[in-house]
Amino acid sequence: MTSDTGTTVQTETETVRGLVYGPGGKRLDVYRPAASRPAGTVLLWHGIGPDERDILEPLARTAAARGLLVLVPDWGSDAADRGRSQLLESLAFVRAGAAGLGGDGESLVLAGWSAGAGAALGVALRPEVAGGWRPAAVVGVAGRYDLPAITTGAGPLADVADGLDPAVPVRLVHGGRDTVVDPRCSRELAEALRAAGRPVTLQEPDTDHAGVIMTAYDPASDRCLPTTAEHAVRAGQLVAGVLATAAGSEDR
Repeated sequence: MTSDTGTTVQTETETVRGLVYGPGGKRLDVYRPAASRPAGTVLLWHGIGPDERDILEPLARTAAARGLLVLVPDWGSDAADRGRSQLLESLAFVRAGAAGLGGDGESLVLAGWSAGAGAALGVALRPEVAGGWRPAAVVGVAGRYDLPAITTGAGPLADVADGLDPAVPVRLVHGGRDTVVDPRCSRELAEALRAAGRPVTLQEPDTDHAGVIMTAYDPASDRCLPTTAEHAVRAGQLVAGVLATAAGSEDR
């Protein structure tokens, strides 16, 4: 059911679609519990495909059903700066506006899938890109960390090796059957963080790159589409639980 204000109300969650967050007119969607104040706030960045906030809807809705306020913005890797300014604008918007949506804009979890994962970790490692701010935790899903993060231009794995400290817990999830981004990318990061004495967890559900966000890749449309495949549903529930734990809405 959709109201005149654009709010879609379901049994457990409600969705507000298409809020403009920056001067470029990019939009984000909001997912939150329908009947209670959110227990935590998550900004969730999609991967390298331009303006694909919709593909994260199954995961975002599942996380909202666990009591979280989840905000999912579009951003464009096809921009001149590969989307850096849009990612940081979405972060500034959420920090300033989450309270009005029922959440906490300062103590939020920064999360991302695929290229969004490295972008999220980059902010924690180099907080100067966000005016010195760091998230409460970082959740990286199926990320590659040896490449430059779009938010910082530096490789998170190299930053850790050079002694930079994310200074917040890092929680990683990577499908054990991922053939797009090899699971070793998350394993190498986890090993580097542990060697540096930093708090990190890594879980590898039995799924692939798309399944870890409750989708399946469709070659015909060249997009990840929602799926009810058991491996993907299990993986999405796992990721939603990791987000909830990172946000402090479940026992650590």
